[in-house]
Amino acid sequence: MSTSAQLAISSVLIALAASSAVAQAPMHPPPVPQIVTSASAEVRVTPNRASISIGVQSRAATAAQASAENSRKQRAVIDAIRAKGVPAEQIGTSGFNVIPETRYDREGQQAPRTISYLVSNMVNVELTRIDLVGPVIDAALGAGANQIHGLSFSVAAADSARRVALANAVAKARAEAEVMARAAGGSLGELIELVSGETFMPPPRPMAVMRMEAAQADAVPIEPGQETVRAQVSARWRFVSSGR
Repeated sequence: MSTSAQLAISSVLIALAASSAVAQAPMHPPPVPQIVTSASAEVRVTPNRASISIGVQSRAATAAQASAENSRKQRAVIDAIRAKGVPAEQIGTSGFNVIPETRYDREGQQAPRTISYLVSNMVNVELTRIDLVGPVIDAALGAGANQIHGLSFSVAAADSARRVALANAVAKARAEAEVMARAAGGSLGELIELVSGETFMPPPRPMAVMRMEAAQADAVPIEPGQETVRAQVSARWRFVSSGR
């Protein structure tokens, strides 16, 4: 067999092998047309919990005198708070301090000496009724409290509000996807993927720290305002062309 004939046969065999390889190669289906949307929603909720730190600060020549006076006043404060309908388990001591107050000789001729003692006793009050915040503060100040710290509001059922916001976000995402599908000349198919994104749950909202004397006490107006719970989702839907 001549060399040219051998080359011709080899070329045919190579062509057949290439054709066979192409025929056996897996055929990948075309990508499925999809519509991707994202949406967020928020729910406004009114706080239904409050926390207040109420304290009594007393000063006397000795630590024992200051502590005795402080204990007497703080007991009266606690009794006044409980008289407003706050159960004992919602009142707890959060701090007790005895601080010696020292006088120093500016010229350094005399040794420092303690001239008095300052005693502070704080209780934390957890309220499940917002309407009791003002009356409890009024009652505490009237009974001898002279420190109000850390008034804050919170939402007890924030997770339920988050679920409502999440459902609203999903509904918005689907509505936008349907609009896009119609505008593209088709319709919305089945859901392919749905992912919950960033959510915001309001932490306890602190109010301004206050310190006041009982003589300054007046009716305390309290407005808790509202908190915002947010949720975000992203989704992928199958796009169904009207030509199918």
